[in-house]
Amino acid sequence: MNVAEKLDYVRRKVNEAKLMIEEKTREVKVNVERSDKAEWAISLCNSRIEELEVGIKEESEKREKLQGTLDSDKDCIEEAKKYVEKGKTKLSSLGELQEELSSRVKAIMEAKSQAEVELERVVLKRGETITETEKLRNQRDVFNLRIEFCKEKEAIGLVSKEEVKCGYREYVAEDIRLATESYSDRLRLKSGGSWTNVYRGRIEHTTVAVKVIGDRISDQDFEAKVKLLNEIRHPNLVAIAGFCQKPKCILFEYMHSGNLRDNLFTSQRKTRRSKILKWHDRIRIAHQVCSGLGFLHSVKPKPVIHGRLTPSKILLDRNLVPKITGFGLIMHSDQSDTKPDVMAFGVLLLHLLTGRNWPGLLKAMSMKETSILRDLDQTAGKWPLELAKEFGALAVKCSSVNRGGGNMDFSTREIMEELGKIREKADEFKIIGGYEEATNSNINEGDLNDIPSVFMCPILQEVMKNPHVAADGFSYELEAIEEWLSMGHDTSPMTNLRLDYQILTPNHTLRSLIQDWYSKKAAQASS
Repeated sequence: MNVAEKLDYVRRKVNEAKLMIEEKTREVKVNVERSDKAEWAISLCNSRIEELEVGIKEESEKREKLQGTLDSDKDCIEEAKKYVEKGKTKLSSLGELQEELSSRVKAIMEAKSQAEVELERVVLKRGETITETEKLRNQRDVFNLRIEFCKEKEAIGLVSKEEVKCGYREYVAEDIRLATESYSDRLRLKSGGSWTNVYRGRIEHTTVAVKVIGDRISDQDFEAKVKLLNEIRHPNLVAIAGFCQKPKCILFEYMHSGNLRDNLFTSQRKTRRSKILKWHDRIRIAHQVCSGLGFLHSVKPKPVIHGRLTPSKILLDRNLVPKITGFGLIMHSDQSDTKPDVMAFGVLLLHLLTGRNWPGLLKAMSMKETSILRDLDQTAGKWPLELAKEFGALAVKCSSVNRGGGNMDFSTREIMEELGKIREKADEFKIIGGYEEATNSNINEGDLNDIPSVFMCPILQEVMKNPHVAADGFSYELEAIEEWLSMGHDTSPMTNLRLDYQILTPNHTLRSLIQDWYSKKAAQASS
């Protein structure tokens, strides 16, 4: 091989070496780049691994905490389950207890209903028994009085003109003092807003009116007056219940509704006892007053002249039955003319018709039909015009007997006949015309003996509207027992014993019985 060939060969090898070196250089460069990238990736992975390890550690801690919380919640749930189970057990027990209590309440209510029915029966039976007992006692008292009278008459031969001992009782001063609580102003009665010398009192559990006469009349006149009052007895005359010589007092039956004046005239309707008088009641009152006045005029040997017949001299009991008082004031005079009483009765009829009390009433009406109809008292309800005309005409006729004319001999007997016809028409009108009567304030006069005594207030002697039981076990009208206690009393009005306490309890059972009784009476009145 020559040199040229060798140089060519060397050149080729050098070129190949250069190429190889360049290629290796490129590979080294690529590998260096790959190495750098690998190192960067390894570094990145290491940092990621560290982050993941921290995250795993945190997650592990959170998981441990959650596991602890979960375990705690499981414990709470278990306790709640146990509590719910206990609640279910208690609820079941309460349900059984409720059923048992319901059955007991039902049994108690049934027993209460039976007890109330039994109590009502017992109260009614007791009322009937007390009523029957009172009737028997009254009969016994009447028989005893008759026996005493007969014994006295047999022993003496006749009733002494000077003694007044028969048919009524004589009391001593101490009896009167105790009955009126030493003449207490609280028990003094008013008439027309003015005080009177009459006191409400209680003797032997009976309410009476004590009229103090004093020394205005002599002993002889007092005895004669007492004897006259005892001998004159009529359903429409106030009855005497007794008397006292020193001081001079006369005891009358107590009239619970006061006098006609206070009940009739509008300006006086302010007292607790006042009641509204309906037109039918006014006609009945006029008829009954005329009956009592006619009885006085029929007394022999000469009539008893009242002389002062005014609305204040007409008293009303709790059933609005009128009774005349104040008669016999001029019994020692020779007057026997009944015309003044007839004239006064006519004015009384005008008062009943108009509800007015002022001078010149008769003159104002002028005997004209238009005046009568114009002046009707509207508080009495709707007057039937025909009856009002007849009633007014009779009033004017009576009021004119002492003024001459054709009515000079108009007697109470004739007045009674005309009033009887008017009353019959009024009764007819009430039934046919459908007149509605107030059931709570007006009770038929025939029902007086039918009122069970247990319904009556021991203080007011009226049918109770709001009964309350006091510490003594008795029931009273609330207003009456409160007034009794407010006056400083600490004793029982019935037993006079000291009250343990002053608390008043409503007697609902008795109140219901009274209301039922009123309803039955109203039904009987309308049938």
